[in-house]
Amino acid sequence: MNKQEHLNMIKEDFLNAQKVLLAIGDETRQSILLVLMGTDCQTGLRVGEITEQTHLSRPAVSHHLKILREAGVILMRKEGTKNFYYINVRTKFDLIKTLVLDIEKFMQDYY
Repeated sequence: MNKQEHLNMIKEDFLNAQKVLLAIGDETRQSILLVLMGTDCQTGLRVGEITEQTHLSRPAVSHHLKILREAGVILMRKEGTKNFYYINVRTKFDLIKTLVLDIEKFMQDYY
């Protein structure tokens, strides 16, 4: 693979990882992710429980959970009228890993 092909691959990696990078780049969402990581991934937490642990308002938590869900970083399961949020163990974090590995390879090859 030549330098331009490698750059094109990295550009594609950036495009693929963009939603995840934006979702996890926010400090508030990082704190929500840390709270969720501290729980059992199968049961998850409700908005009120996340609110208590992050000291954010319910609307703020709901807003950030929506962004994380749209990026595929977390999942939600319904139990009657209750929603439980948990880390997606088959998440799109691999997109970031691929991006970093491709950049690392590029840097080794060309710098």
